[in-house]
Amino acid sequence: MTALSAKPAPHLTAATWRPGVNPWLIAVSVMLCTFMEVLDTSIANVALPHIAGSLSITPDEATWVLTSYLISNAIILPTTGWFSRTFGRKRFVLVCIGIFTLGSLACAVAPNIQTLIIARVIQGAGGGALQPSAQAILLESFSPSKRGQAMAFYTFGIIFAPIIGPTLGGWITDSATWRWVFYINVPVGVIAAMMVASFIEDPPYIRNAAKTTLDVIGFGLLAIWLSCLQVVLDKGQEADWFGAIYIRWLVVVAAIAFLAFLIWELTAEHPVVDLRALRNRNFATGTAIVLAIGMVLYGTTALLPLFLQTLLNYPALQSGLAVSPRGLGSIVAILIIGRIVNLFDTRIFVIAGLALLSWTSFALGKVNLDIGMISVTWPIIVNGFAVSMLFIPLSVTTMSTLRNDQIGNAAGIYNLMRNIGGAIGISITTTLLARHSQWVQNMLVSKVSTTHANFHPTVKAITAVLPRQSSPAAATHLAYGIIYQQLQQQAQAMAYVHDFRLLGFMCLACIPLVLLLRSPKAMRKMAVH
Repeated sequence: MTALSAKPAPHLTAATWRPGVNPWLIAVSVMLCTFMEVLDTSIANVALPHIAGSLSITPDEATWVLTSYLISNAIILPTTGWFSRTFGRKRFVLVCIGIFTLGSLACAVAPNIQTLIIARVIQGAGGGALQPSAQAILLESFSPSKRGQAMAFYTFGIIFAPIIGPTLGGWITDSATWRWVFYINVPVGVIAAMMVASFIEDPPYIRNAAKTTLDVIGFGLLAIWLSCLQVVLDKGQEADWFGAIYIRWLVVVAAIAFLAFLIWELTAEHPVVDLRALRNRNFATGTAIVLAIGMVLYGTTALLPLFLQTLLNYPALQSGLAVSPRGLGSIVAILIIGRIVNLFDTRIFVIAGLALLSWTSFALGKVNLDIGMISVTWPIIVNGFAVSMLFIPLSVTTMSTLRNDQIGNAAGIYNLMRNIGGAIGISITTTLLARHSQWVQNMLVSKVSTTHANFHPTVKAITAVLPRQSSPAAATHLAYGIIYQQLQQQAQAMAYVHDFRLLGFMCLACIPLVLLLRSPKAMRKMAVH
């Protein structure tokens, strides 16, 4: 009788529990460490050339500094729910902050690339749990009517950090050394740990959760398929994809491990990642949408600085500053949407955000070699507004039909899908950029012929303005080189146009999925019953 009567208690306390301190103190505490972790996914990108030079390694070897971090980060993300239930969320978050901070210190003092990669794995393992833990804590700490504001605050951290990361990383690297990119995490980590220790408390369903042994098989399969997938996405284009034997093997291993993981986790009594949450229609639909949004967001973030640096000759720091107005649009959206998201059907905001995000991609799809900065700035600002307009209502709607005690596990899956979407988006856009550039270049070369009426007059016009050469043949050869260089630049510009337009169509394709989300009215009825 005691066992039967105790069973409903966690659900009741999950619905009625509220923290003993002001929720905004909790919000600042968890977002400080989350902002630090998300910032670290992008801040090191700009420092890679400096790291390569300092440690006497090739640029390709330096990219493992990013890949190693992303792999360990991704493995921990979906397991956050189990670790929180088993060890207590507050204790787990504090341990993760400590691991991340110590990993950052180890990165800063690393004497060689091997030590740096190991330190990045440790850093990524500590940081992987911070995003889903912060989201779960915020959703639990705020009442349903205030969750829109909580998600606005969370969205600010996960969107604004990657935006300022390249700019901040470039400034730190230029002003000091690349090691300070990691040193700055140490004091922030100490402050975040002190605030978490002071203000965070575990809800009853975490304190009273049944302790289970680690699902070793599920965790192992998760680590295998995520590691293989991340390496394929990061190194695929560099290795010519399936032209490389090791990429083919990694794809096969990832596919087998993923299928085995799905079967095992759906049948295990105590899975390390509870995939049964995907039976919830809102959660499954929202997870699919955030996967696509991650592809568009990170794809755009990767393409635009490349365009500015390679074709418009912007220095790294200036290209980062050129992208930074996205933060302005994001902040404006957060201030507005966070206040009114509960007043209207959240699906309206999601559809409008997708439409705006699509417009910005098509607007950026008009880039050319003569474009002015103002033509890029406005789409970037609107892009930031659209992304925040999407993330806030989508996060609220995705989690609204889940019980509080399900949110921790669900947040891990949700954040993992966003990050995987980002990795896929970057991989697809950079691959298509290279392939489209080659394709367009071949088309343009076929139309540039020495028999064309305008070819020789163009060569003469170029040689006329060149400095005096040793011979007419040398001048002609130099003119041919200039024509070919212009042809390459035009081909690259058209490749960027194709990529941006593809991202725009991806946004439009997501709009029908939004209709599968339950309306807030339906969700309130479900909550009542």
